Amino acid sequence: MFGRFKLYPLLVMLACILPPSSVFAARIKDIAFFEGVRPNQITGFGLVVGLDGTGDKTTALFTLQAIANMLDKMGMQTNPATIMVKNTATVLVTAELPPFTRPGGKIDVLVSSLGDATSLQGGTLISTQLKGPDGRVYAVAQGAISLGGFSAGNAGANIVKNHQNAGKIPDGAIVERGVPLEIQGKDDIFLTLRDPDFTTSKRIADSINTSLNGSIAQPLDAGRVKIGVPSSYRNDMVSYMSRIERLDVKPDTVTKVIINERTGTIVMGENVRIATVAISHGDISIEIKTQYEISQPAALSPHGETVVAPVVDTKVNEAKSRLILLPESVTLGDVVRALNLVGVTPRDLIAILQAIKAAGALQADLEII
Repeated sequence: MFGRFKLYPLLVMLACILPPSSVFAARIKDIAFFEGVRPNQITGFGLVVGLDGTGDKTTALFTLQAIANMLDKMGMQTNPATIMVKNTATVLVTAELPPFTRPGGKIDVLVSSLGDATSLQGGTLISTQLKGPDGRVYAVAQGAISLGGFSAGNAGANIVKNHQNAGKIPDGAIVERGVPLEIQGKDDIFLTLRDPDFTTSKRIADSINTSLNGSIAQPLDAGRVKIGVPSSYRNDMVSYMSRIERLDVKPDTVTKVIINERTGTIVMGENVRIATVAISHGDISIEIKTQYEISQPAALSPHGETVVAPVVDTKVNEAKSRLILLPESVTLGDVVRALNLVGVTPRDLIAILQAIKAAGALQADLEII
């Protein structure tokens, strides 16, 4: 149950004391990135050894074959049918290769069980090649797995902390090949917005043009901005790109009202607007009290017994319903003030917002999570 205490006066106060939204802005590097400057996914198939009997079972045929192939490369001919795999598990190794990473650099890897192993605790990943979608090897991973938890006990009494079939190896992969990306000598560069929006794209272009005193940037669509490179920066692209990504821009987004019915959390964007609407809000509370009356037989009574008789008193209190007119609002503060007049709890406010949206008076997306 949600408490009856009201959080909305606090929201009203914050809406009144906070500065105007126009002063809030984000750096371009936080809302967009230069085209081509992005991480790349690499993947590998490997073996984890040294497990304490928690590895794959003999039914995992690909584990048997993988062990046989590994031993064959080491010069030992082995029949897969004779291999016991309880201390070994097949895993899928994944990593993210950052842009401009050079050979010799180290990156974190995530190791996930592929077979029916019960735990990777205490295991060590043996040398595993990590490949990109083009089939080329970009890194090699190896090392002890960190699970961030533990498993102890037996079948009768067992305790498990966190997930045991996936873990990380910090700096577990050495980069063997970087993704080629040349930025020097370009005539144009492009910015890609993380959340495409026509207004934000236009504001980015305007900010760049104002900073460079010229028509350098041009928004191509909601998610892409073309930026020309002056001749003075052709061989100093790092300084040019650094100057651009440090510019401030106020991003524009679709107005949303986010509702979490499980916790009663309601989050509204600054541009939430409601049309003129009337709301009738009432509340019904039911109070049930039970008292027990004891009937005691008379003294020296030949027959009789003590009887406990419950007396139930039920009261139904219906609060007086109020019809309140919410005028058309412009800011979040106005919306909060208007809804706070109704004196509702978070659960009631959720129902009211859903009703206002159904009536077509809420000018925002209502998202329930």
